[in-house]
Amino acid sequence: MGLEGLTDWKVELAGSGAEALKKATLIKPDLILLDVMMPGMDGPTTLSELRKLDALSSVPVIFMTAKAQTHEVELYQKMGARGIITKPFDPMTLPDDIQEILKMEITSSSS
Repeated sequence: MGLEGLTDWKVELAGSGAEALKKATLIKPDLILLDVMMPGMDGPTTLSELRKLDALSSVPVIFMTAKAQTHEVELYQKMGARGIITKPFDPMTLPDDIQEILKMEITSSSS
């Protein structure tokens, strides 16, 4: 069961960073989940490219990764990621995990 089955969210999939950039430019998403390790362009490079595009520069990005060392998490957050979801993750709680990350960002920016 995917995010669409657990929420009313519309989900678009991309098989690479380049495809994610192309799709994001066309659909202007409310949120982007990026895997750190992707074929071709990795997640951090994809995030850097997203931030260069005015229409996508403020779209929240959450990384998904099996590598969640403290220094890596700090680096991803400095790059502009809103949060990190570590693999393996529970697909049944993924919507709650995403909402919690977004809620933390809203709470901290309104303080």
